[in-house]
Amino acid sequence: MVKLLFLLLKGLKLGKVLTTTGTMLLSIAVYAMFYGWRFAAGFVILLFVHEAGHYIAARKRGLDVGAPTFIPFVGAWIQMKQMPHDAETEAYVGLGGPFAGTLAALACYFLARHFDSPLLLALSYAGFFLNLFNMIPLSPFDGGRITAVLSPRIWFAGVPVLVGLFFVRPSPILIVMAVLALPQLQRAWKYDPTSPENLRYYGIEPSVKVTYAFYYLALLAFLALMTFGVHDMLGSARASMR
Repeated sequence: MVKLLFLLLKGLKLGKVLTTTGTMLLSIAVYAMFYGWRFAAGFVILLFVHEAGHYIAARKRGLDVGAPTFIPFVGAWIQMKQMPHDAETEAYVGLGGPFAGTLAALACYFLARHFDSPLLLALSYAGFFLNLFNMIPLSPFDGGRITAVLSPRIWFAGVPVLVGLFFVRPSPILIVMAVLALPQLQRAWKYDPTSPENLRYYGIEPSVKVTYAFYYLALLAFLALMTFGVHDMLGSARASMR
C-alpha cells in the first residue's frame, strides 16, 4: 500500500513543494498507524526541520538543492543537485541538519517540561536520538560528512559504532546504511592525501579543521547527554503512571 502511494505521487509529477507536502503527509499517515497521529505529525516535523537545516546551509553556500523528500521508516533527504566544492563546504552543509534538528528537539524538551507533556517529551527524545544517530562518523551519515573535513579515513571509526548498534538494536535501516557506506569506506581506504584532487578538496586550513572538530564533539556530547537524560525521564514517567 505504501509503495503504491509513493509511486502514485511520483507518477503524478507533482511540483517540488507538493512533492514535499505529499511525502510528509504519507509519512504521517504511515507512522500514525503505529504511534498515533499526534506523535507521527510531530516526528515528521522534526525530520523536516533537520532537512531544512541542510537545505538552508546548502543554499547559503550557493549550492543547488532540491526540496526535502520523505519515505516512512527510511527518513528524509534533500537532493544535492550540485555537490560541495570542498570538504569545508560539505562539513558546513552536513552540520546544518543536526544543528537545526537539535534546536527543534530542545524546543520540544522545554515545552514538555513547561506543560508537563509526555507526548512532547517523547518527541524530544526521538529528536535527540535521531540527530545523535546521524552523528556517526561514517559517510553517508551527517557525522561522516562533518568529520571528512579532518580526513576520510576517520570514517573507519564509525564502523564499530554501526556494528555495535546493530547488535544492540537490529534494524533493516542499519543494514541499508552499511551497504551505502561500503563504497565510501573503499574510497577512504584508497585515499591519498598527496594527490592533486584530494589536495584541492581536503586541503583545509588546520584552524578550520580544529573548529569543525570542536563543533562535532560538542554537539555529539550534548546530544548523547540529552538522549540518555530524556530516556531516563521517560522511564520515570512510565513508572509513575503504573
